[in-house]
Amino acid sequence: MKTGSGTITPSVDRGLRYDLQIVLTVFRQARVVVLPIITTIIILAIWEAGVRLFHVSPVVLPAPSLIGANLVSNFGLLMHHAAQTTSEAAIGLCLAVSIGFCCGFALAYSPMFREATYPHMVFFQLTPKVALAPLFIMWLGVGAESRLAFTVFIAFFPILVSTAAGLTNVDESYIRFSKAITASTWQTFLHIRLPFALPHIFAGFKIGVTMSFIGIIVGEFITSQAGLGYLILFASTRAATATIFASILVLGVIGMLFYALVALVEKLVLRRYGSR
Repeated sequence: MKTGSGTITPSVDRGLRYDLQIVLTVFRQARVVVLPIITTIIILAIWEAGVRLFHVSPVVLPAPSLIGANLVSNFGLLMHHAAQTTSEAAIGLCLAVSIGFCCGFALAYSPMFREATYPHMVFFQLTPKVALAPLFIMWLGVGAESRLAFTVFIAFFPILVSTAAGLTNVDESYIRFSKAITASTWQTFLHIRLPFALPHIFAGFKIGVTMSFIGIIVGEFITSQAGLGYLILFASTRAATATIFASILVLGVIGMLFYALVALVEKLVLRRYGSR
């Protein structure tokens, strides 16, 4: 083929298409990170400008710059309280995952257990959780035990439901095939039901992350003498709104790290054991 002026050889054309695909792939991957950052910058800029333009009192709504200064000046204090909140939230989440998964497994494999307990679980789930918090304090005292129990009580139900739904909503053709080859119940669970259920299970884990932090913060509002929930409540009595926002910011960052960890584990597990 001629390669005179204005003519592109097939090899060069393929190279250009390949380079374009790489650029588009990098752009799509970067967009997931860049777009939220840009959005955050825009929101903070509007927030800062609005507070300064309308002379909003820092007690009502502090500017982002004031919150940032408070975060820097009280960083040691915030980290001290964050350590307790993080540790208790992690313990509560692990307990909720263990209990929720086991109960979800029992619901999926035992019709009698499901019929006997599921209505009661739904009843307690629909009951406002804050109304039950004083009961945990009366039963378990004002220590970490009551906060952990309350956290598990809040966080385990989404994990239970997602696990049970994932283990039961499996393509029947796979179940019939496992019976045709005389696979045991354990083999069917390990090689068919569990891989198909993993997306549902991890969806419940992600919801459990958010619920565990809600449980810990509510518990710290009521019983704790440390933790970000206690710090938020203490700052509210002093009208230290910037400290409240700084505590919420730290709490949000910790929650995002927990969520990202669960998402990373999900990606690794699905790559290895997922139904696909």
